[in-house]
Amino acid sequence: MAARRVAEALLRLGVSAEATRVYDALLDCGPAALDHVAKLADLDAGDLASAYEELLGHGLVSAADREGVVAPQPPGLSLEVLARRRTAEIEESRLAVASAFEVFRRLGHPASRHDLVEVVTGPLIGIRMQQAWRTAREQIRQLDSPPYFDVPGGLDDALETLRRGVRQRIVYTRDSLTYPGMLKDNIETCIAAGEEGRVVASVPVKMIIIDDRVALVSLAISKADVVSTMLVVQPCGLLYALEELFEHTWNTALPFHDQDVGPRQLLPADRKLLSLLAAGVTDEEIARELGISRRTLYRRVEILSARLGAATRFQMALLAQRRGWV
Repeated sequence: MAARRVAEALLRLGVSAEATRVYDALLDCGPAALDHVAKLADLDAGDLASAYEELLGHGLVSAADREGVVAPQPPGLSLEVLARRRTAEIEESRLAVASAFEVFRRLGHPASRHDLVEVVTGPLIGIRMQQAWRTAREQIRQLDSPPYFDVPGGLDDALETLRRGVRQRIVYTRDSLTYPGMLKDNIETCIAAGEEGRVVASVPVKMIIIDDRVALVSLAISKADVVSTMLVVQPCGLLYALEELFEHTWNTALPFHDQDVGPRQLLPADRKLLSLLAAGVTDEEIARELGISRRTLYRRVEILSARLGAATRFQMALLAQRRGWV
């Protein structure tokens, strides 16, 4: 489990899969010759050399000595640099989308001339969303935030799409988790059926991307009560920018929760910690009750919050109760 989380973390920071496997192998065996690492990581000489050079460039491994032995290096500074680089990439994607949309706005709805962007308003929004969803063949990518358009049978459509083998990746905002009935009646049902869900604090736009063919874009929650409008974007520069925005958001979002971890698999100490938090017990009392330091307590709370996708301790206790963890 720990190795998988390390791998997911490095991938999210932009480290390649091959380099991640090499670093994971070095964490298991310590300083080792590169040919031995290649066997552990199941890589050929070419892939190993490329992965090693990547890790060396990131400062995550030492330079090989005369015998070809390398070792993992303290990751603190390297991880900070990687995190800043990913943040910069996300900001570039955000600016690209904003710039593309501004060009669209200045040109005065080019959809009327080129059929690249169509503006949909009112009751037609739900209808067009349902129509597009049902045409999915390979994957659906979505940035989700309330309030929600009325789409009758939307949950049934989502479940049917999953049964057809269409991959669904959805990034929820924390407002989604606390929206009345959304978590229990919709999100958890879809995740149990195979949907891949992650959580972020907020999203700049709400959107659904169907395969690589069309994107449905509406305003984020702060503006949704002002203008009830949706853009239907056909393949063009704006659609490609929206795809990049989704991928960057997905890569930096927290897993909705460990989908292979049920209440019976929780550590007894974690179950007790959640119960004490739900009861409103202070940090000092919880640490004393569990026999751990406050620093360890904060780390455990941080890990459990990430697994649950919670922004606050109140949300963490609420989500833990809803999932039967306490």
